[in-house]
Amino acid sequence: MGDRRDPRLDLTRPLRPANAVAAIILVDGSYLLQLRDNVSGIFFPGHWGCFGGASDPGETLEQALARELREELGLDLPAAELRYFTRFDFDLSFAGLTVIWRYFYEVELAPSRLADLHLQEGADMRLFSADELLLGRMQVAPYDAFALWFHINRGRLRS
Repeated sequence: MGDRRDPRLDLTRPLRPANAVAAIILVDGSYLLQLRDNVSGIFFPGHWGCFGGASDPGETLEQALARELREELGLDLPAAELRYFTRFDFDLSFAGLTVIWRYFYEVELAPSRLADLHLQEGADMRLFSADELLLGRMQVAPYDAFALWFHINRGRLRS
């Protein structure tokens, strides 16, 4: 049996699923990800993932993502720099809950903008190449890993 102090093994603390937005942030072909805090009570503690979070009532998707990027990175982006990429729906009826969604937007940043970013949430941030993400040598939150896989392989997808 594993170390029960590891938050990934905490099966007692309640989780609160919610609608969310996330940014696939590209910097010269690399992906900027956040290392999630390694604490109980959050989805995928200690995993790398896209920046973003829950949307608040009354916010548009773009407003929610812009707010999250300001809160997490100190990054101010106009809505025009947020490009819709995809949406995932999660049917939580098995838990007596409803369907929730996660919208992904693509954001391109010039390398010069990295110096202006200040990590304000999470344990770390880092750029990853597509190869690093595809080889899976780090733990990435599964829904973000799926969206990143689609983003990397978008040119290969055909009808």
